[in-house]
Amino acid sequence: MQDSNLEVTALARCEVCGKKTQFGRSIQYHHGGKWARRAQKTNRPFKPNVHRQTVMLNGELVKIHICTRCLRTLAKKAESTAA
Repeated sequence: MQDSNLEVTALARCEVCGKKTQFGRSIQYHHGGKWARRAQKTNRPFKPNVHRQTVMLNGELVKIHICTRCLRTLAKKAESTAA
């Protein structure tokens, strides 16, 4: 049974910008020897660099999942307002 008030969040998703796991292909490169007719391509996930961080939002400390790009931007804004 799940509680209707319980909020479930995905770990690999930024709560600020919404960046989430994307899918692409990993292309294998053959070092030396003969090439097969085509290089092997396998599907793989590209996960964002998401951390659980305590940040100040609207005057209160909140723990959120935030990607490093947003964390860097947040630090720059805080630095520019302090200077």
